[in-house]
Amino acid sequence: MNVLVLGSGGREHALVWKISQSPLVNKLYCGPGNPGTASLAHNLEIDPCNFEAVKQAVMDYALSMVVVGPEEPLVRGIADYFSSEEALKDCFLVGPGARGAQLEGSKDFAKAFMRRHGIPTAGYASFTQEQTAEAVDYLTRHKPPYVLKADGLAAGKGVVILSDLQEAKEEIRAILGGKFGDAGNTVVIEEFLEGIELSFFFITDGTSYQILPHAKDYKRIGVGDTGLNTGGMGAVSPVPFADEAFMKKVEERIIGPTVAGLASEEIDYKGFVFVGIMNCGGDPYVIEYNVRMGDPETEVVMPRLRSDLLELLDALAKGKLVDASVEASPKGAVSVMLVSGGYPQEYAQGYPVTGLDQVADALVFHAGTREEEGVIRTKGGRVLAVTGLHADLREARSQAYRALSGIRFKDVYYRTDIGLDVI
Repeated sequence: MNVLVLGSGGREHALVWKISQSPLVNKLYCGPGNPGTASLAHNLEIDPCNFEAVKQAVMDYALSMVVVGPEEPLVRGIADYFSSEEALKDCFLVGPGARGAQLEGSKDFAKAFMRRHGIPTAGYASFTQEQTAEAVDYLTRHKPPYVLKADGLAAGKGVVILSDLQEAKEEIRAILGGKFGDAGNTVVIEEFLEGIELSFFFITDGTSYQILPHAKDYKRIGVGDTGLNTGGMGAVSPVPFADEAFMKKVEERIIGPTVAGLASEEIDYKGFVFVGIMNCGGDPYVIEYNVRMGDPETEVVMPRLRSDLLELLDALAKGKLVDASVEASPKGAVSVMLVSGGYPQEYAQGYPVTGLDQVADALVFHAGTREEEGVIRTKGGRVLAVTGLHADLREARSQAYRALSGIRFKDVYYRTDIGLDVI
């Protein structure tokens, strides 16, 4: 099979790394990719949201499968585009149609979907720009902390949790006033859930599913989960407290009803589902849906996946997912993100990265890098994900930190506490 992975971050590097190990793959491409994917696949200068360019690549390289990494092309309808183009009928795209992608593209849609299908989630109310006064009034009738979410895609920065009522009122006005652009035309105000967050992943064809390894990520920039939210500062898999009993609750109360809901509403969905879940005293509640793999969770999930990912995706394409199986390694994985100083706010880029050739017993996934005349340079806020994999989760963590200690670039920053809370 000739396969294209769309995207350019650490998630896509991890997907390319895993797919490259499959005996089913013939030629592997990544678009636009990064220096990490270039070592395993042929990078193509493609914007994932330029559907015509993706179509041209399918024809030029005789692609039989396209795996979509980021959410934006899915929300914009790339799967529907593939379905409508005769020239693409023999190429399978991994990802839901635009309607299914609304599970991530619209928090209001996702909350209403969960309400319709009895899937446990926090209580909520949604308000449009014309209902700003009602939204502010709603806040005054509820207790802090206040959870405010821009309805649409906001690059992972559309969720704000505040304890001060006045600040929350100002934030509501800011969101509905255009702080996140069109993503904030509607705001969702949620009940605050107390607990520990986990990430669950599965592949579905809209009627059946296969569960992948789960993970926990770390969103805040500072040690001890302090400071601003980021795209993710690290991840760990598995999560020790997610035992068999808890996993059973997640499958019975969330995964099963989600797939049944997709089927009953005839929503076209063939791809990954990433469910953010809060463990509240042993009971799982959905925080959010994502319609692709997570980042940096993919950087710990893929190393723990013993099964052939491409074989799973081929079963999905052929309508045989129900007959497939997933095997996870008993080993633990810990991934630590190296970021540019100043991230998630303003930061400089273009600094040379050294020490990558010295990494021996860990995996390095490129998240925001570019190559210039043979020199790897920073290109983005999140630069590299360094992953340790070992039978002992503590040693996996030690592997990651030992490996990253030799990697250097100007103003490099990373959290020193990834994994400590679960170990």
